[in-house]
Amino acid sequence: MISQFWRKLGLSAIAGPVLLATALAAPSWAQQTTSSRMTGLALSGDEPIQIESDKLSVKDEEGKAVFTGNVKVVQGKTTMQSGNMTVYYAKDGGSVSAGTSEIDRILVGGKVYIKTEEQEATADDGVFNMKTDTVVLTGDQVVLTDGSNVFVGCKLTVYMQSGEARLDSCGGRVRIQLDPKSKK
Repeated sequence: MISQFWRKLGLSAIAGPVLLATALAAPSWAQQTTSSRMTGLALSGDEPIQIESDKLSVKDEEGKAVFTGNVKVVQGKTTMQSGNMTVYYAKDGGSVSAGTSEIDRILVGGKVYIKTEEQEATADDGVFNMKTDTVVLTGDQVVLTDGSNVFVGCKLTVYMQSGEARLDSCGGRVRIQLDPKSKK
């Protein structure tokens, strides 16, 4: 029952924000916003998804499933951890508990950590919007690490279809540390 609606989630929901290549050619201290066309963002839903949490509450009448306490989502070599995760379903007449509803958006909070083979991202909160294929990570300090390259801001927006990513500073400046030795 629960596994059926997670098959629709796909890799984009947990891995999208961290599958960024380090194509930014910017100085160590950049202006308030940095954006670039990124490669390596592929949508894939062909691997099983495992979800663990201390508690799961499915609210069919509200069209949502709420995972609380030590949430861990694993798909292939990608892991996402957070304090809580709420999955909202489109109001299409389907059933959340039966897995027949389409996912509209996913909210994660309580410190978010996402890890792939080579990359890691941390934030306070995140929104995965399935309709617009966007992922937005926010917080006092959003950090994306790719090997020895580090990107720091307070809002990371990833446009899944185009691979474009944007890092905002929310008032100050974004920080980027690029290691020339990491270039392949």
